[in-house]
Amino acid sequence: MTLEPQPLAPALAAAEEAGWTTLRLDLDGVRSKAGLMGRCGEALRLPEWVGGNWDALADALRDLSWLPGAAGRLVAVTSWRGYAGARPGEWETFVEVLEEAVDFWRGSGDGEPGFAVVLAGPEAGARDGGPRLDRRRD
Repeated sequence: MTLEPQPLAPALAAAEEAGWTTLRLDLDGVRSKAGLMGRCGEALRLPEWVGGNWDALADALRDLSWLPGAAGRLVAVTSWRGYAGARPGEWETFVEVLEEAVDFWRGSGDGEPGFAVVLAGPEAGARDGGPRLDRRRD
């Protein structure tokens, strides 16, 4: 699975209509790993045990027990291009962590909530006509 920029409004509407919890991760102004981890903690409501490292973030995204119960969870990442440009290696690692979490929830078995990530990109809607929600099940 590869994360690609998608229009935000249709993804949020589809997720909310399906009973999913939506979380917005706005990376505007983030230019460091510490800033990214702090923003993730706030936006994703991460538990305090999640420190500023990739492994802890990956573990937390495979847990999700601290979030309210829902049919699934959609993380909408906005204003990410500045961070991706300033820290391309860290951005690549962050995307890998997100992809691994999506894959984990996709393969977790029937009855488990879905998990998806949308990278909001204003130009994506003009190109492809809509979002792809990477869900574990329909």
